Amino acid sequence: MTKNFLAGVALATLMIMPAAAQEVDTVLATVNGNEITLGHVIVARSQLPEQYQALPDEVLLEGILEQLVQQAVVASSTEADITTAMQLALDNERRALLAAMALDVVGNADVPEADVQAEYEAQYGAAEPAMEYNASHILVETEDEALALIDELEGGADFAELAQESSIGPSGPNGGQLGWFSAGMMVPDFEAAVFALEAGDISGPVLTQFGWHVIMLNETRLQAAPDLEDVRADVTEAVRVARVDAYIAELTETAAIDRPDLGLDAAMIRRTDLLDN
Repeated sequence: MTKNFLAGVALATLMIMPAAAQEVDTVLATVNGNEITLGHVIVARSQLPEQYQALPDEVLLEGILEQLVQQAVVASSTEADITTAMQLALDNERRALLAAMALDVVGNADVPEADVQAEYEAQYGAAEPAMEYNASHILVETEDEALALIDELEGGADFAELAQESSIGPSGPNGGQLGWFSAGMMVPDFEAAVFALEAGDISGPVLTQFGWHVIMLNETRLQAAPDLEDVRADVTEAVRVARVDAYIAELTETAAIDRPDLGLDAAMIRRTDLLDN
């Protein structure tokens, strides 16, 4: 009852305050001497998952304030008895938060079009067109079955029909069609067999961990580099990542960092008992 009353009073007070007075340090609640301000609520709302941010502002204000009040009540009960482990955890959280905020500013800054173009050229400009393969296969359990299928194919049988009738693989109902793929997308033995074929050729029995394959290479093509617009999001992200990496490297280079050689036993990082005070 008291918690709901606090939230309700704060909400009502905020509703009647002049807009100019509603600054981030406007106090919405005080818990054991600790103030919860409009700024605290704004930050908490900005960190909510997207589905919650879509709730009406009145609902969010009351709900977030109630949560912050409850957190303050619980947190204040521990302030007089903060352990070593708790203080160290707070230190780590503060350090991580400050670092994340700084990197967000760097990483989320606008990316000039010239930088996007340069990264695109770096990734794709000198890349050789990749060979792609379109193949079909029939998967069976034994080599004898595979050899029998090859005999039928050499006698004029239709590959797709045999795949539909005989293949135990998921592509069987589709006539064994695997679609387009490039190097690295299939298991090595299967790829090696495909790469050795000419368009229209049928392989001998090929053994992989899935069983025995009879493969037909349908056609090949050279896959050119994608258009910039098709990969713009990935290229832009690469620029942002590189910018953050460069920023960290620059700060690290100029920072006063001292790492004394203590000969520390690495197993010490498991000594949580050292925090028991």
